[in-house]
Amino acid sequence: MDKKVNQEILDKLTKVCICNAISRSKIKNAIKEGASTVEEINKVTGSGSCGCKGKRCSHKIEQLLKYYGKDNL
Repeated sequence: MDKKVNQEILDKLTKVCICNAISRSKIKNAIKEGASTVEEINKVTGSGSCGCKGKRCSHKIEQLLKYYGKDNL
């Protein structure tokens, strides 16, 4: 397998929001589609809406925004 395929598989398996089982690939897709804040990503994906209210995933989403945000695509 090539590196891109391996990364896509890891993105699907890696959960950013463990409360709602939201994968890294879903977060990255939301960023690609124009979400530019944690709140926008939460609204589109459903992350941050469970018992912890985003305490577990917000920092991970912020990191993904910095890395994959519109300025870095």
